Amino acid sequence: MKYTKAPLSFSDQADHLRARGLIAERQDLIEALERVSYYRLSGYLFPFRQAGSDQLEPGTTLETVWDRYVFDRQLRVLVMDAIERIEVAIKAQLVTALALRHGPFAHLDRRHLPNLTYDRHRTLMDKINREVDRSREVFVDHFKTKYTSETDLPLWMAAEVMDYGCMLTLFRGVDAAVKQGVAAKYGVADTVLESWLLAGNTLRNLCAHHARLWDRLHGTAMMIPRVNKHPDWHLPVPVGRDPRRNFAQFTVLRYLLGYIAPKSAWSERMERLWTEKHPAIPIGRMGFPANWKDCPIWAATNSTPGGGTTR
Repeated sequence: MKYTKAPLSFSDQADHLRARGLIAERQDLIEALERVSYYRLSGYLFPFRQAGSDQLEPGTTLETVWDRYVFDRQLRVLVMDAIERIEVAIKAQLVTALALRHGPFAHLDRRHLPNLTYDRHRTLMDKINREVDRSREVFVDHFKTKYTSETDLPLWMAAEVMDYGCMLTLFRGVDAAVKQGVAAKYGVADTVLESWLLAGNTLRNLCAHHARLWDRLHGTAMMIPRVNKHPDWHLPVPVGRDPRRNFAQFTVLRYLLGYIAPKSAWSERMERLWTEKHPAIPIGRMGFPANWKDCPIWAATNSTPGGGTTR
């Protein structure tokens, strides 16, 4: 089947949406489409479609749809704030543990990354080297000038040019002792932390590319700690009911921030986003149950070193 739809001007797009039932002043709608595009806005229109039809539910207004769009943009900023802190902290733990165990150039020797194939290790090194070559960081130039006999940066310097994907590959490649040591800092098993990092990479990429978070079913599910060791994840609110929804994903961020930034007001800012700034947002479509605030991880004011929570 060939694609036969013709492109439309912004004014024609506005007329098309109004014909589908969107209540909006024509000029206001044209200006909104000029800022965000028809196709981008359509992701926020989808929940308002009548079943089996392109027509919108009666009473659907641009104001309501735009409120969800603005909410989602502000949500991405908050999520990226959490991911940045988590990425930096876990990278620091991982790099330090690996360097202490195998030396400053541990990443160069695949024997110290036994879970990476030759090709995966080569790909990782090529990516790090490309980032080093195009870096304009002062510390890179200083190292190259002073240590002329070295062809590579020590691990802790290389880490500063690694992106999230490199950090994830490095974590997946290290031996079990290093993995378990890093994961223990956050009170979970290494398999759990690895799944969080993998899902976090997807979540970060969505935010970085301005994709919709609200009402999204993520392709990568996060593992939820077992109930016998971590009852807070299961009672009275089962976080893992749908680990591909935002509630589970954001609960992981909240949990890790309890260790990494225990004085952060991130969870309070998150709640204010939909209780004060955008009270009409149906957070149930993000997987948040009605009693989500009863979850001990969200109710906690900080995390104890042992991995439990205190209110």
